[in-house]
Amino acid sequence: MNGFFDIPSDLQHSWLGLIGLHLREALLPVLAGLVIALPLSQLCVRFRWLYPPVLWVTTVLYAIPSLAFFVVLIDYTGQTELTVMIPLTVYTLVILVPAIVDGVRSVPQETLAAATAMGFGPVRRYLQVQLPIAVPAIIAGLRVATVSSISLVSVGALIGNQGALGNLINDANIYNRPELAVNAVLTMAVLAILADGLLVVVRLLLTPWMPSGARARRAQRPEPEVAAR
Repeated sequence: MNGFFDIPSDLQHSWLGLIGLHLREALLPVLAGLVIALPLSQLCVRFRWLYPPVLWVTTVLYAIPSLAFFVVLIDYTGQTELTVMIPLTVYTLVILVPAIVDGVRSVPQETLAAATAMGFGPVRRYLQVQLPIAVPAIIAGLRVATVSSISLVSVGALIGNQGALGNLINDANIYNRPELAVNAVLTMAVLAILADGLLVVVRLLLTPWMPSGARARRAQRPEPEVAAR
């Protein structure tokens, strides 16, 4: 009898190997999207007229179904990981650009004025003042983009990509083995939860000044004598 972790030989990878490839195809587009979104968002902050068209373009690109995106690219990049990762990179922009723009715009003008008075130029002010303060908003965007990317990688199985867990769902139909589909779904869910939790930890490490958990609730709770008024 085939086991839950008995992966068909046509996939040419073990279960752990599929997980590694799935994470690579999911996380590299998020990293690439962040590298593109950071300077693009700064341009949108500096030139406010640029933000609406950028947001419109990223939204339109996000509306393109991933399968259609794959079909367009496959003539140029073939049945490779790149065909899967390019659309995923584009999809992250509609999440990351607004998150970064909103985070940077939330920096108080008094803080920017103080940084300018200390001799900070535009680039240094952006890297050392605006981005650190915008970290919570950026991490929030990364959490959504990462979970979404981990899920969307599975669609790559439709073009014959051998690297993702989505191929287990395809093989579940071919070999009449529903446990493979259950394996894929549960594994992707666990990966998404772990990635999301890791980003929360990163946010806590990068923003130690921010209250969290019970401390945040206590900080927002009114004092007894005030509440009694």
